[in-house]
Amino acid sequence: MIFERGNSKLDNVGMTASVLCAIHCAFVPLLITVLPLAGLGFLANPLVEWSMIIFALFIGIYAIGLSYLNTHRRPLPVLLLIGGFLIIIIGHLFVSGWHEALVVPVGGLMIATAHFFNFRYSGNCEPGREAFHLGHRNHKKY
Repeated sequence: MIFERGNSKLDNVGMTASVLCAIHCAFVPLLITVLPLAGLGFLANPLVEWSMIIFALFIGIYAIGLSYLNTHRRPLPVLLLIGGFLIIIIGHLFVSGWHEALVVPVGGLMIATAHFFNFRYSGNCEPGREAFHLGHRNHKKY
């Protein structure tokens, strides 16, 4: 099914973007004085941060939302996605200093985990490799 293959790739993009977001949020506050020297000062720009958050939000809603509605109907990926974005937004708006560098990456890792579970629940796999996925519809029920 075309939906499943494309959605699997979106989950991979979502996991990668979320992990990169977590790394970015953890290390930019520590490296903020060095970034301009390396030509990477733009990474500390709030516009870049919010763009990454919005990008990850759209991918998450599309990939996890479609899988939830069309494939697995399991709430865990959706709950992890919502919780991750709430933590990121709360961290950016209400937490400051070094605490922000601890709180926000947790949200990014939660979003990556949501994509991971969504990928496993969706059953996007090749014949003979069904055991990797938790919710594969070809599993025999005894």
